[in-house]
Amino acid sequence: MTFLEDKDRIFTNLYGFQSPGLDAARKRGDWDDTKKLLAMGQDAIVDAIKASGLRGRGGAGFPTGVKWSFMPKEPTPERPSYLVINADESEPGSCKDREILRHDPHKLLEGALVACFAMRASAAYIYIRGEYIREAQAMQAAIDEAYDAGLIGKNACKSGYDCDVYLHRGAGAYICGEETAMIESLEGKKGQPRLKPPFPAGAGLYGMPTTVNNVESIAVTPTILRRGAEWFSSFGRENNKGTKLFQISGHVERPCVVEEAMSIPFRDLIEKHCGGITGGWDNLLAVIPGGSSVPLVPAKDIMDCPMDFDGLREQGSGLGTAAIIVMDKSTDIVRAISRISYFYKHESCGQCTPCREGTGWMWRVMERLVTGQAEIEEIDMLHDVTKEVEGHTICALGDAAAWPIQGLIRHFRPELERRIRDYRGEAMLEAAE
Repeated sequence: MTFLEDKDRIFTNLYGFQSPGLDAARKRGDWDDTKKLLAMGQDAIVDAIKASGLRGRGGAGFPTGVKWSFMPKEPTPERPSYLVINADESEPGSCKDREILRHDPHKLLEGALVACFAMRASAAYIYIRGEYIREAQAMQAAIDEAYDAGLIGKNACKSGYDCDVYLHRGAGAYICGEETAMIESLEGKKGQPRLKPPFPAGAGLYGMPTTVNNVESIAVTPTILRRGAEWFSSFGRENNKGTKLFQISGHVERPCVVEEAMSIPFRDLIEKHCGGITGGWDNLLAVIPGGSSVPLVPAKDIMDCPMDFDGLREQGSGLGTAAIIVMDKSTDIVRAISRISYFYKHESCGQCTPCREGTGWMWRVMERLVTGQAEIEEIDMLHDVTKEVEGHTICALGDAAAWPIQGLIRHFRPELERRIRDYRGEAMLEAAE
């Protein structure tokens, strides 16, 4: 496996060794003749992003260039278009956008200008997670610097294009990471998902055409245009192109956020950047590869799996945000999934009955399975309920609550049954005594 070379890294200040300010950002190559990039023309920029193979880095993996092309070609003053940048990052295990906001905010700002221009949007709204205090301060400072330097606002970069950027702080609700709930929150309403259609590209923020993109998806676009779509698409397998920020936490020697080529095998990623699994590879139990909302993958299946959208889908899981949570054999796997179940019960907005009722019901059964105080038949009943929740809600939070439990039952059913048998045995001994 050939690893990503330093010369090919897009995020060159990921660890904050240099200043996030404008002067330092320019030395790293940001805002380098941005006017020339815009001179490519709007449709040419969209075509270049399509050709690069960039897929959304926020979890769904939808082709970014295709998403941009849905926006109207001729917005009017009465019906402007908007870009909303999702910096909510509330997925447990995910922390990559935080590093961009904190250490490389100008890369995101330049990407916002390029994306707004390509989609003919008049303004970008960065919706940032409420707990990201320092990140919001760094982002606002970068916005102020960019306005003062004439890089955004009226006649941005002397291109003749007007583009405003606004920073909006959320209040820490996981549900506001869903694009339509984010739009509702931006409008000052309760953060609850909207029914689709209409999709945001038809009627989004303030009823106007809107595209919602992840921080990383937007931040990489100026570099793709500078270096060429062919350069970006030279990394990764077919349909899984480019570089990606991986966030690795849990039982590894060195947890980290690192930029690597898509499709890198799991074992190579962990060995190269994390120094291996604590206690060695034989101590690996399971991995949640894309944030808490995707099913876990047991050790034997993840070892040589390519870390990309298709490779993990073949394992019955997903890349998600590439928030890799590593669990060794010291982990109480049932308790870990029960804890995740509680998170989704807590974060459900309550709009849809299957999610509102189902998340609490699933968590209560999981709590009993942790101690074995359940019947063996309840395992199948729990699986049936996850299927009743999955795909029956307005947004994907119902799916996110169901999938971790489905993964646990699929791969660790013997452990669930063992706990039930052990508890029954102990109860019979107590009764006999």
